[in-house]
Amino acid sequence: MTKQILAMIAIGGIFAFTSCGDSQNTVETTEAQDVQEVAVEATMLSVDTMSSEISWIGSKPTGKHNGTIRVTGGDLALEGTEVVGGNFAIDITSLTVLDMPEGSENHGKLRGHLMSDDFFSAEEYPSAEFIITSLSAYDQTQLVVSDEFETENTPLEADVHIIDNPTHLVSGNLTMRGTTKNVTFPARVQVIDGQVVAAAKFNINRTDWGLQYNNEANVVDKIKDGFIYNTVNVGFELVAR
Repeated sequence: MTKQILAMIAIGGIFAFTSCGDSQNTVETTEAQDVQEVAVEATMLSVDTMSSEISWIGSKPTGKHNGTIRVTGGDLALEGTEVVGGNFAIDITSLTVLDMPEGSENHGKLRGHLMSDDFFSAEEYPSAEFIITSLSAYDQTQLVVSDEFETENTPLEADVHIIDNPTHLVSGNLTMRGTTKNVTFPARVQVIDGQVVAAAKFNINRTDWGLQYNNEANVVDKIKDGFIYNTVNVGFELVAR
C-alpha cells in the first residue's frame, strides 16, 4: 500500500472522528411500514406531473451541488378536505444538475457518477416510489438529530431548510435502489378548490438507501465517499387534481 493511500486513510479517519460535531435535524427513518387501506368512498386525484417536482442538494466540504428529479405519476386519496393516502413515482434517470452548465465536462462527470452503481445504480433501478403510510398534525418534536462535521458547506439544518408553515407530518415508504425505508417529515398540505397542493423540505441520510460507494469500490473511492456529507437536503412540490 502506498504512502499516498495511507495518508488518505489517515485523513478519512480524522473526518470520521470529527463527524460528531455540530448536530442538525433530519427526518425520522425506520423500516418500511404497512400501508393503510383507503376507504372506497375516497376521492382519488391524479398527480399533475407538469406541476410536480423533486429538488435535491448534495454537499461536501469543498462545495455543494443541486438539481431536480421528475415526478412521473401517482394518486392522492381525499376524504372530504383531508388527504388520507397516496403515492407518487420518481424517474431517477431524469435527474438534473443545475449548478453546472449542461454539456460541460464536470456536469457530465457528476451526473454520470450519480447514475452509476456507486450511487443510484439507475440502469438497474431507474425509478423510485413514495407511498404514504400516515398523516398527522405537524409536531416539531418529531424531528430527530444527526451529526455532521462543520465546514462552510455543511448541509442546511432542518430548521433552516424546512418549508414555511408546515401543517402535517407525513410518513411514507420511500423506495430507492431496491431499498425501502419509512420516513416522517414536515409538509404543508392544502386542499384548494378541489385540488391538493403539497410542499416539503427535509433532510435524509443517503446511506440508509445504499447511495454510497459499494463493496466493490476500491480503497481510494471509499475514502472519497467519506468526504461527501451523508445528509442530503430534499424538497418536493406536488399538485394533484
